[in-house]
Amino acid sequence: MMRTRRSFVRAQSFVLAGALLLSGANAFAAYPERPIRIVVPVAPGGGNDIVARLLAQRLTAKWGQQVVVDNRPGASTAIGAEIVARANPDGYTLMFHSASFAINAAMQPKLAFDPIRDFTPISLIARVPQILVVNPAFPAKTTAELIALAKAKPGQINFASAGNGSSPHLAMEVFMEMTGATLNHVPYKGTALGLSDVIAGHVQVVFDAIPPALPYIRSGRVRPLMVVSTMRFPTLPEVPTAAESGLPRYDFASWFGMQAPAHTPDAVVAALNREVVAVIQLAEIRERLTDLGLEPLGTTPGEFGSHLQSEITLWRAFIKRHDLRPH
Repeated sequence: MMRTRRSFVRAQSFVLAGALLLSGANAFAAYPERPIRIVVPVAPGGGNDIVARLLAQRLTAKWGQQVVVDNRPGASTAIGAEIVARANPDGYTLMFHSASFAINAAMQPKLAFDPIRDFTPISLIARVPQILVVNPAFPAKTTAELIALAKAKPGQINFASAGNGSSPHLAMEVFMEMTGATLNHVPYKGTALGLSDVIAGHVQVVFDAIPPALPYIRSGRVRPLMVVSTMRFPTLPEVPTAAESGLPRYDFASWFGMQAPAHTPDAVVAALNREVVAVIQLAEIRERLTDLGLEPLGTTPGEFGSHLQSEITLWRAFIKRHDLRPH
């Protein structure tokens, strides 16, 4: 009799556990059931923002749920990243960021979050070659002329960035290490703001991702000197590469990726990865990204996680070597 009762209780437990699992699976199968927020931890108008909005538009159409981009600039991506790290891990708050996130993680020893443990990778989105542009009135017409001028007037030429530790900042730091030139750093809260001041002539030089710089290059409001890529970029075939500009070993590319808070359910992560990669693989999206100056990617969560960890390790060594400090 006792054995029968125990068997009955055990059977009921299995039924209950199965029901709970089924109910959880059904809940995740319905994802998304409400609007999704993508936090972009930089100011509007930069490469992050442009590509995040392109992706958000496609996902909105695909899911029938509004996908909203929420710009939260400041502290070299740390403000936006902390918002996502503290968000409910249900798949309704995501982060779209660039390599600046990894650089900032390497530079800042005491962030309010852990850059690896507090996030769940979704996918790498695209590789983003940097382009060196100057104000049209700036006397240097080539990269070689810029290097010569910066050496002749050390610290007198200003370069803009999206903040201390951002990709544009580190792109210039690598450039200065390789060339021996010295330029003065003027940090902004976003690349778009720095680019605007280059256009206005308040600063002379900036490294930027191709997407936000492209319209101003085409309109003649900034002049490109070189693209940091192994080959000339299809959308800017007239702009020489770093190697053609006398810097064959200079290779600096940013990247864009999407993450969720840690402990986001595996089923939601899988759904997000599947849908995001599917959007990236669409012919018209690939064409649009290429036209913007990007190399479309799309990876597994594990591949993005490994890439992020290696980037943080790489930049931590570079930052220590140059004794770079956050301001």
